[in-house]
Amino acid sequence: MESNNNAFLMEEPVGKLMRKYAVPCIISLLVAALYNIVDQIFIANATYLGSYGNAANTVVFPLTVIALAIAVMVGDGCCAFVSLSLGKNKPEEAGKSMGNAITLTVLFSLVLCAIYLIFSNRIIAMFGGTVNEETFRYSKEYFFWISLGIPFYMFGQAMNPVIRADGSPKFAMISTLAGAVINMILDPVFIFLFGWGMMGAAVATVIGQIATAALAIWYLMHTKIIHLTGKDFKLVKEIVGRTLVLGICSFLSQISLVASMAAINNMVRKYGALDEIFSRVQYAQIPMAVVGIVMKFFQIVISIVVGMAAGCIPIVGYNMGAGQSGRVKEIFAKLLIAEACVGAVSLLIVEFLPKQLIGIFGAANESVYYTEFAIRAFRVYLCMVIFACVNKATFIFLQAMGKAATSTMLSMVREIVFGVGFALLLPLFYGLDGVLYSMPVSDVLTFIISALIIILTYRQLNGMQSENQKFS
Repeated sequence: MESNNNAFLMEEPVGKLMRKYAVPCIISLLVAALYNIVDQIFIANATYLGSYGNAANTVVFPLTVIALAIAVMVGDGCCAFVSLSLGKNKPEEAGKSMGNAITLTVLFSLVLCAIYLIFSNRIIAMFGGTVNEETFRYSKEYFFWISLGIPFYMFGQAMNPVIRADGSPKFAMISTLAGAVINMILDPVFIFLFGWGMMGAAVATVIGQIATAALAIWYLMHTKIIHLTGKDFKLVKEIVGRTLVLGICSFLSQISLVASMAAINNMVRKYGALDEIFSRVQYAQIPMAVVGIVMKFFQIVISIVVGMAAGCIPIVGYNMGAGQSGRVKEIFAKLLIAEACVGAVSLLIVEFLPKQLIGIFGAANESVYYTEFAIRAFRVYLCMVIFACVNKATFIFLQAMGKAATSTMLSMVREIVFGVGFALLLPLFYGLDGVLYSMPVSDVLTFIISALIIILTYRQLNGMQSENQKFS
């Protein structure tokens, strides 16, 4: 194993490092998000699938997020572990973490794949797939093929941050991009040319995921900083525990989102059935389809936000390990400003261009009720997206600093206490609109807590910086 040559992480200008690591990470996450979004765009514009296919895609989407949650828990945890270890000049620990992460990913993915295949009908019903017969049929078809690709999807996603930690953010980006390009090429071929419908969309996705996983395997055989040995793959309790603790925030931020989506899907199904328009059989799937589309746009925004923050994990972890608290504080300040700017641009788009957004997802083939509800959903659901961006950045930054408990607490409060709680509570008073109100209310309340944590974190970093200056 080579000696640590990541010292540039505490020597190069912070802005340059953030661009170097964040941009590839953003692109990687955006591309990963596009897998499901591209499927939905092509499905929506296939007249023989339409809003039924859209609704089915919305049902299955949280189930792919469960797989992603487990993958990023292992991958981001390993990334943080490796970065902290290299910062402390302990490359052996970094190698063991990487090897254990690979073994864990394979085991977790095979178990989840089996669960999905065995209990598919019950799982689909849990996530609102019984809104009508057509939606259930399409959901089942799409979910079956997506489930077969779970091991490849999880491996590719888990290894992405691991590859970044090894000093190759560009390769991590290229591997994910390659899979997404394959998916984008095959989607129209399978859906429109072959007429494979939901199966075609899913198969195109899985083939792309296989390509990404294959590239990750190739890289692991040609690592730059850490050279893996056979003994590194043997699970070590302490290594596994530390990796999972460091990655638990990433897991909870995703899995709690699943809980929120499950609550939202079921509330949409329940209160849509009580709505004057959407209680009609031919329109019953519209709220489910629309909410799914709004979530997909939000996923694009969050991919940028998380990419910016997650890209800083190796830099923050290394500098924390090396005691460079001043640089950590500088990264935090720049990150929060950048995240707020992303939120501001997103807000302008959803408030002024909602009709154009929904037009991408086949609005021309649907009723006027589809477009009207979509415009309202975009404007209400995402009206506090700036706060959502700052909140997410704060969660991940704390994780990078090694503050897993604080980061986990914040994430749980946002997604479970507020996200699920308000999704279940507000519809009691406001019906279907209550589902839309749940998002902005949750983000505002979470931001109040995040602001306090941000202030405390700055004070701590200032204190550490003062201590370092005394002994320098």
